[in-house]
Amino acid sequence: MTEQAVAYCVEGPVARIVINRPDRLNRIDAAIVSGLEAAWTRFMADDTQRVALLMGAGDRAFTAGADLSAVPHDLYRAIPGVGVAVDKPVVAAVQGYCVGGGMVLTMMADILIAAEDARFSYPEVKIGFSGGLIAGLAGRIPHKIAMELMLMGETIDARRAYEVGFANAVVPAATLERTALDWATRIAAHAPLPSRMLKRFVSDVMPRGPTERAGIARAQVDAINASVDWAEGRAAFFDKRTPRFEGR
Repeated sequence: MTEQAVAYCVEGPVARIVINRPDRLNRIDAAIVSGLEAAWTRFMADDTQRVALLMGAGDRAFTAGADLSAVPHDLYRAIPGVGVAVDKPVVAAVQGYCVGGGMVLTMMADILIAAEDARFSYPEVKIGFSGGLIAGLAGRIPHKIAMELMLMGETIDARRAYEVGFANAVVPAATLERTALDWATRIAAHAPLPSRMLKRFVSDVMPRGPTERAGIARAQVDAINASVDWAEGRAAFFDKRTPRFEGR
Protein backbone atom coordinates (compact mmCIF):
# COMPACT_ATOMS: atom_id res chain seq x y z
CA MET A 1 0.00 0.00 0.00
CA THR A 2 1.14 3.50 -0.76
CA GLU A 3 1.08 6.49 1.59
CA GLN A 4 -2.03 8.07 0.21
CA ALA A 5 -5.24 9.23 1.88
CA VAL A 6 -7.06 6.10 0.76
CA ALA A 7 -5.03 3.00 -0.11
CA TYR A 8 -6.22 0.40 -2.62
CA CYS A 9 -4.81 -3.11 -2.53
CA VAL A 10 -5.88 -6.05 -4.70
CA GLU A 11 -5.98 -9.47 -3.03
CA GLY A 12 -7.32 -11.93 -5.58
CA PRO A 13 -11.00 -11.10 -6.15
CA VAL A 14 -11.09 -8.77 -3.12
CA ALA A 15 -10.29 -5.05 -3.29
CA ARG A 16 -9.06 -3.80 0.07
CA ILE A 17 -9.94 -0.10 0.47
CA VAL A 18 -8.25 1.50 3.47
CA ILE A 19 -8.80 4.96 4.95
CA ASN A 20 -5.14 5.66 5.46
CA ARG A 21 -4.55 8.46 7.99
CA PRO A 22 -4.02 6.54 11.25
CA ASP A 23 -2.01 9.38 12.82
CA ARG A 24 -5.16 11.54 12.53
CA LEU A 25 -7.58 8.76 13.54
CA ASN A 26 -8.55 8.58 9.86
CA ARG A 27 -10.58 11.79 10.15
CA ILE A 28 -12.49 12.54 6.97
CA ASP A 29 -11.35 15.54 4.94
CA ALA A 30 -11.38 16.46 1.25
CA ALA A 31 -8.50 14.09 0.46
CA ILE A 32 -10.31 11.16 2.08
CA VAL A 33 -13.52 11.97 0.20
CA SER A 34 -11.68 12.16 -3.14
CA GLY A 35 -9.71 9.02 -2.35
CA LEU A 36 -12.80 7.00 -1.51
CA GLU A 37 -14.63 8.23 -4.60
CA ALA A 38 -11.67 7.16 -6.75
CA ALA A 39 -11.45 3.79 -4.97
CA TRP A 40 -15.14 2.94 -5.51
CA THR A 41 -14.85 4.00 -9.15
CA ARG A 42 -11.80 1.79 -9.63
CA PHE A 43 -13.51 -1.11 -7.87
CA MET A 44 -16.54 -0.92 -10.15
CA ALA A 45 -14.42 -0.63 -13.29
CA ASP A 46 -12.51 -3.88 -12.65
CA ASP A 47 -14.58 -7.02 -13.25
CA THR A 48 -11.94 -9.17 -11.54
CA GLN A 49 -12.67 -7.42 -8.23
CA ARG A 50 -15.88 -8.97 -6.89
CA VAL A 51 -15.97 -7.76 -3.28
CA ALA A 52 -14.60 -4.69 -1.50
CA LEU A 53 -13.19 -4.83 2.03
CA LEU A 54 -13.41 -1.39 3.64
CA MET A 55 -11.12 -0.67 6.62
CA GLY A 56 -9.43 2.08 8.56
CA ALA A 57 -5.66 2.01 9.02
CA GLY A 58 -4.30 1.55 12.52
CA ASP A 59 -5.94 0.10 15.60
CA ARG A 60 -7.52 3.21 17.15
CA ALA A 61 -10.24 4.16 14.68
CA PHE A 62 -12.05 3.13 11.54
CA THR A 63 -12.55 6.88 11.37
CA ALA A 64 -13.14 9.47 14.08
CA GLY A 65 -15.51 11.32 11.74
CA ALA A 66 -15.11 14.59 9.90
CA ASP A 67 -12.07 16.78 10.38
CA LEU A 68 -13.80 19.73 12.08
CA SER A 69 -11.05 22.07 10.94
CA ALA A 70 -11.83 21.22 7.31
CA VAL A 71 -15.30 19.66 7.15
CA PRO A 72 -15.98 18.18 3.70
CA HIS A 73 -19.46 19.23 2.61
CA ASP A 74 -19.52 16.77 -0.30
CA LEU A 75 -19.31 13.55 1.72
CA TYR A 76 -21.88 11.97 -0.61
CA ARG A 77 -19.10 11.53 -3.19
CA ALA A 78 -17.32 9.08 -0.88
CA ILE A 79 -20.34 6.91 -0.10
CA PRO A 80 -20.81 3.68 -2.07
CA GLY A 81 -24.27 3.60 -3.59
CA VAL A 82 -24.58 7.38 -3.38
CA GLY A 83 -21.62 9.22 -4.92
CA VAL A 84 -20.61 6.14 -6.90
CA ALA A 85 -23.08 3.46 -7.99
CA VAL A 86 -21.78 0.28 -6.35
CA ASP A 87 -23.70 -2.95 -6.89
CA LYS A 88 -20.89 -5.29 -5.82
CA PRO A 89 -20.81 -6.54 -2.21
CA VAL A 90 -18.99 -4.43 0.38
CA VAL A 91 -17.66 -5.79 3.68
CA ALA A 92 -16.63 -3.31 6.38
CA ALA A 93 -14.16 -4.12 9.18
CA VAL A 94 -14.34 -1.77 12.16
CA GLN A 95 -11.86 -1.39 15.00
CA GLY A 96 -11.89 1.45 17.50
CA TYR A 97 -13.94 4.57 16.84
CA CYS A 98 -16.51 4.69 14.04
CA VAL A 99 -17.92 8.20 14.21
CA GLY A 100 -20.15 10.41 12.05
CA GLY A 101 -19.31 9.82 8.40
CA GLY A 102 -17.83 6.49 9.43
CA MET A 103 -21.28 5.36 10.48
CA VAL A 104 -22.64 6.49 7.11
CA LEU A 105 -19.95 4.47 5.31
CA THR A 106 -20.57 1.35 7.37
CA MET A 107 -24.34 1.81 7.11
CA MET A 108 -23.95 1.42 3.35
CA ALA A 109 -21.81 -1.71 3.65
CA ASP A 110 -23.55 -5.07 3.14
CA ILE A 111 -21.62 -6.85 5.88
CA LEU A 112 -19.98 -5.38 8.99
CA ILE A 113 -17.46 -7.21 11.15
CA ALA A 114 -16.66 -5.38 14.39
CA ALA A 115 -13.73 -5.76 16.72
CA GLU A 116 -14.61 -6.05 20.40
CA ASP A 117 -13.26 -2.54 20.97
CA ALA A 118 -15.37 -0.95 18.21
CA ARG A 119 -17.39 2.09 19.25
CA PHE A 120 -20.12 3.63 17.08
CA SER A 121 -21.57 7.14 17.36
CA TYR A 122 -23.15 9.89 15.33
CA PRO A 123 -22.62 13.00 17.48
CA GLU A 124 -23.44 15.78 15.02
CA VAL A 125 -26.31 17.10 17.16
CA LYS A 126 -23.70 17.85 19.84
CA ILE A 127 -21.90 20.31 17.57
CA GLY A 128 -24.91 21.83 15.85
CA PHE A 129 -24.42 20.30 12.42
CA SER A 130 -25.68 17.47 10.23
CA GLY A 131 -25.47 16.56 6.57
CA GLY A 132 -28.42 14.20 6.87
CA LEU A 133 -26.99 11.13 5.12
CA ILE A 134 -27.40 9.13 8.35
CA ALA A 135 -31.21 9.27 8.00
CA GLY A 136 -31.06 5.98 6.09
CA LEU A 137 -30.01 4.27 9.31
CA ALA A 138 -33.68 4.13 10.35
CA GLY A 139 -34.30 1.79 7.41
CA ARG A 140 -31.48 -0.54 8.40
CA ILE A 141 -31.84 -1.01 12.16
CA PRO A 142 -34.88 -0.60 14.45
CA HIS A 143 -36.30 2.92 14.21
CA LYS A 144 -36.01 3.85 17.87
CA ILE A 145 -32.41 2.65 18.10
CA ALA A 146 -31.55 4.74 15.06
CA MET A 147 -33.24 7.76 16.60
CA GLU A 148 -31.40 7.19 19.88
CA LEU A 149 -28.10 7.28 18.03
CA MET A 150 -29.02 10.38 16.04
CA LEU A 151 -30.81 12.42 18.70
CA MET A 152 -28.70 11.52 21.73
CA GLY A 153 -25.36 11.41 19.96
CA GLU A 154 -24.16 8.79 22.42
CA THR A 155 -21.85 5.86 21.77
CA ILE A 156 -22.78 2.20 21.48
CA ASP A 157 -20.27 -0.60 21.76
CA ALA A 158 -19.69 -3.50 19.39
CA ARG A 159 -21.93 -5.89 21.32
CA ARG A 160 -24.84 -3.45 21.22
CA ALA A 161 -24.25 -2.86 17.49
CA TYR A 162 -24.50 -6.62 16.99
CA GLU A 163 -27.64 -6.91 19.12
CA VAL A 164 -29.50 -4.26 17.10
CA GLY A 165 -28.41 -5.69 13.75
CA PHE A 166 -25.82 -3.12 12.72
CA ALA A 167 -22.93 -5.63 12.92
CA ASN A 168 -22.87 -9.21 11.63
CA ALA A 169 -20.19 -10.45 14.00
CA VAL A 170 -18.01 -9.28 16.89
CA VAL A 171 -14.51 -10.71 17.07
CA PRO A 172 -11.27 -10.07 18.99
CA ALA A 173 -9.29 -7.20 17.50
CA ALA A 174 -6.42 -9.57 16.72
CA THR A 175 -8.63 -11.58 14.35
CA LEU A 176 -10.67 -8.73 12.82
CA GLU A 177 -8.76 -8.38 9.57
CA ARG A 178 -8.50 -12.12 9.03
CA THR A 179 -12.20 -12.65 9.75
CA ALA A 180 -13.37 -9.81 7.51
CA LEU A 181 -11.14 -10.98 4.67
CA ASP A 182 -12.49 -14.51 5.11
CA TRP A 183 -16.08 -13.26 4.79
CA ALA A 184 -15.15 -11.18 1.73
CA THR A 185 -13.32 -14.10 0.10
CA ARG A 186 -16.22 -16.48 0.72
CA ILE A 187 -18.67 -14.02 -0.85
CA ALA A 188 -16.30 -13.50 -3.80
CA ALA A 189 -16.22 -17.27 -4.42
CA HIS A 190 -19.91 -17.30 -5.28
CA ALA A 191 -21.51 -16.39 -8.61
CA PRO A 192 -21.14 -12.61 -9.07
CA LEU A 193 -24.19 -11.99 -11.26
CA PRO A 194 -26.83 -13.07 -8.71
CA SER A 195 -24.87 -11.40 -5.91
CA ARG A 196 -24.96 -8.08 -7.75
CA MET A 197 -28.58 -8.53 -8.81
CA LEU A 198 -29.65 -9.23 -5.23
CA LYS A 199 -27.80 -6.15 -4.00
CA ARG A 200 -29.54 -4.03 -6.65
CA PHE A 201 -32.93 -5.48 -5.70
CA VAL A 202 -32.30 -4.77 -2.02
CA SER A 203 -31.25 -1.24 -2.88
CA ASP A 204 -34.57 -0.76 -4.67
CA VAL A 205 -36.57 -1.59 -1.52
CA MET A 206 -34.28 0.14 1.00
CA PRO A 207 -35.67 3.48 2.26
CA ARG A 208 -33.52 6.50 1.37
CA GLY A 209 -33.39 9.82 3.14
CA PRO A 210 -33.55 13.18 1.31
CA THR A 211 -29.78 13.75 1.43
CA GLU A 212 -29.10 10.29 0.08
CA ARG A 213 -31.51 10.79 -2.82
CA ALA A 214 -30.04 14.22 -3.50
CA GLY A 215 -26.51 12.79 -3.44
CA ILE A 216 -27.42 10.12 -6.00
CA ALA A 217 -28.94 12.78 -8.27
CA ARG A 218 -25.97 15.11 -7.79
CA ALA A 219 -23.50 12.36 -8.70
CA GLN A 220 -25.40 11.68 -11.93
CA VAL A 221 -25.50 15.38 -12.80
CA ASP A 222 -21.77 15.64 -12.06
CA ALA A 223 -21.15 12.77 -14.50
CA ILE A 224 -23.09 14.59 -17.23
CA ASN A 225 -21.17 17.80 -16.56
CA ALA A 226 -17.87 15.93 -16.93
CA SER A 227 -18.92 13.98 -20.02
CA VAL A 228 -17.39 14.03 -23.48
CA ASP A 229 -20.83 14.74 -24.90
CA TRP A 230 -21.23 17.92 -22.85
CA ALA A 231 -17.86 19.17 -24.08
CA GLU A 232 -18.87 18.29 -27.64
CA GLY A 233 -22.26 19.95 -27.24
CA ARG A 234 -20.68 23.21 -26.10
CA ALA A 235 -18.07 23.11 -28.85
CA ALA A 236 -20.72 22.43 -31.51
CA PHE A 237 -22.87 25.28 -30.24
CA PHE A 238 -20.06 27.81 -30.55
CA ASP A 239 -18.89 26.33 -33.86
CA LYS A 240 -22.47 26.48 -35.18
CA ARG A 241 -22.40 22.85 -36.31
CA THR A 242 -24.29 19.63 -35.57
CA PRO A 243 -22.82 17.89 -32.48
CA ARG A 244 -21.40 14.38 -32.78
CA PHE A 245 -22.44 12.69 -29.54
CA GLU A 246 -20.71 9.48 -28.41
CA GLY A 247 -22.75 8.59 -25.34
CA ARG A 248 -19.89 9.09 -22.93
